[in-house]
Amino acid sequence: MKFKFSAACIIGLSIALAGCDGGYPEADTVNCSGRGMEKSLTAFKRDEAARQAFIDKCDALNKGK
Repeated sequence: MKFKFSAACIIGLSIALAGCDGGYPEADTVNCSGRGMEKSLTAFKRDEAARQAFIDKCDALNKGK
């Protein structure tokens, strides 16, 4: 009984966490500098318009400092 419950919980959590990776990163101080920028831009591989919008937001954020 305990094993079945544990297995069901692991499967449920795996499904829930798999759905957490939807969407693009937000333009903030962490994602717009250094290594954060590199990681963020990899999320925009197939959407050039969204990538350019992200870069523009980062530029505006950096100018506001």
